[in-house]
Amino acid sequence: MNSIADSPSAAQACDAKQLYLDVLKKVLTRSIGGEALEEVLYQRQTWQRLVTSPVSWLLDLKGYCLARRVTFDPRAREEGEDWPAAAETMIGLKRLTNLETCAIDVLSRQVPGDFIETGVWRGGACIFMRAVLKAYGDKTRRVWVADSFEGLPKPVLQTDKQWRFWRYRELCVSQQQVEQNFSKYGLLDEQVRFLKGWFKDTLTNAPIETLSLMRLDGDLYESTRDALCALYPRLSQGGYVIIDDYVIPSCREAVEDYRKRHQITDPIQAIDKSGIYWKKYC
Repeated sequence: MNSIADSPSAAQACDAKQLYLDVLKKVLTRSIGGEALEEVLYQRQTWQRLVTSPVSWLLDLKGYCLARRVTFDPRAREEGEDWPAAAETMIGLKRLTNLETCAIDVLSRQVPGDFIETGVWRGGACIFMRAVLKAYGDKTRRVWVADSFEGLPKPVLQTDKQWRFWRYRELCVSQQQVEQNFSKYGLLDEQVRFLKGWFKDTLTNAPIETLSLMRLDGDLYESTRDALCALYPRLSQGGYVIIDDYVIPSCREAVEDYRKRHQITDPIQAIDKSGIYWKKYC
């Protein structure tokens, strides 16, 4: 006869899943803090960028980086308000937990469809999606990783031209690097699929039949609009759409325009100061 230790109960198995996902969230966001040296990726003030950008460029040529001494701020990391240089994601713990909640919910209700994120940076949120599928034993759904892997596009629409995200080299992460990040966590396999290119070129004809969870992180009106137009019709009833950058006016405008045009009245729920989501009821 097997002992209790040899035959874990359903509750113990559930606890193990949750422990794995909780630890992974902390690692992906680097939410285990203290004082440390951190690479300078982005400066909010224009004068700071003018000073640090050429210095960073020169150091990079020699294989060095510009770093600063930082003290970990748990509140900022939870809200996704800082930019952890060594992390695989910058979305913060609240938005990762929302992603977890939505993913587990569609799995428990057997809502059909794959998962996708559009705009992945270093792949942290997609890595976490794949981890949820693995923890819950789902061997059929795919995680689609959609990105230019060349940074953000230069704005074309007037509503986007105030934003200069395309100039930030820190947002340009290659597909190879994202694949390596998946491999680092043992999560790169046949259930992970990459869509490389601008959303307007890749999403409409992507070989995706149905989705149960779509997470949009495109910042701009054009990127958000293109992702919604291509993917929302494929989202199953009962599935979720998550918008990472609703705090950015141009992104919010794209969401509101799409919802109005398609008469979507499903209630929007806030995640934190930046992100929102809603469930597709019809």
